[in-house]
Amino acid sequence: MPHLDVTRLRLPSGPRADMALAGIVLVLTGVAEGQRLGSNRDATASVIGSWLLAAAVCAALPLRRRHPVAVGWFTVIGTGVYYLLSTVDGPLVVVPVAALYALAAQGRTQASVAMAAVMVIGVGAGVLVGTGDVNGTAVFMLTGWLVAVVALGTMRHSRVAYAEEQARLLATQERLRIARELHDVIGHNMSMIHVQASSALHRLHKDPTQAQEALTAIKQGSKEGLRELRTTLGVLRQVDEEAPTAPSPGLSDIDELVSSTARAGLDVRIQQSGTASPLPASVDLAAYRIVQEALTNAVKHSGARHVVVRIHHGERELTLSVQDDGHGAAPSRNEDGSGIAGMTERARTLGGTLSAEPASAGGFTVRARLPFSDHQEPIGGAADDQDPAGG
Repeated sequence: MPHLDVTRLRLPSGPRADMALAGIVLVLTGVAEGQRLGSNRDATASVIGSWLLAAAVCAALPLRRRHPVAVGWFTVIGTGVYYLLSTVDGPLVVVPVAALYALAAQGRTQASVAMAAVMVIGVGAGVLVGTGDVNGTAVFMLTGWLVAVVALGTMRHSRVAYAEEQARLLATQERLRIARELHDVIGHNMSMIHVQASSALHRLHKDPTQAQEALTAIKQGSKEGLRELRTTLGVLRQVDEEAPTAPSPGLSDIDELVSSTARAGLDVRIQQSGTASPLPASVDLAAYRIVQEALTNAVKHSGARHVVVRIHHGERELTLSVQDDGHGAAPSRNEDGSGIAGMTERARTLGGTLSAEPASAGGFTVRARLPFSDHQEPIGGAADDQDPAGG
């Protein structure tokens, strides 16, 4: 005997749900009108007219997605006329109620409220005329049902709008994260290449040997930049795949960063103090990126020749200081997630602070404080900001 898996049963949705609801209501209305015809043979013409009107109302419901307001008004008016012609309290009222909910769920609150008011007024007028089919209690109950339906539809619209806004916000944050990563990964190498290319052009005729050294540095820098770009784009193309397993860059890779900066003619000294211990991945990555961006700005904007990077390992925070001897001009404060704005965002994500300003003795200084709660547990926020290049 075949086994029925109820977990695979799915209720219809979309246009099929409208057609299913309209079909069920039409069948029930037809059954009710049939009973009326069986009890009164003289009402044949009235029964046929009522059934045709009910069929028109039910047939209009699947069209509500294309013409929501027009279908809503048609079902409300058609149902009202049906109850004037028929003596059967059939289920046809379900159709305009469904149309009202759909309108409210789409954010068309004024139209749904107006239709609900027309329905209540129509039923109330029937009570005042004294048709005998409805009374004051029925009007009160109908009003409560309609208010509830419109309120539920409005709540549904608000929830959907909130979810869409959250999705847009997350998408914007992801775009900024990707832009910041691309800037950090590629910007450093491109800046070094630019400086070396300018040096090579200047020395090409005066000192071919130094020009050759600059071109060699350009070749190496462009090779590294291309590798990191391919790695980054490869990670961005991954869909429903495992996260990259390559380690994120950190302060342990700072010597390589200094070497690439030295090829641009910048003398970098590293001074470390405190007790060095394993850092949370988020803090380690943020520290590396801040130093990288500060060195890039020193090459691009300050005209510096010497830079001192000071790193202090505290018990619950890491402090950084990158000071150059340039002319002290600050790079533009970009708002797209790069430059000083990107460094500040990284620090704030960890609950820290960052300042970037000309030094009193000349040059430009970047200072950052990156707190952490536990050496062995990554801190949320930048922990997910993994560098796809893998250092």
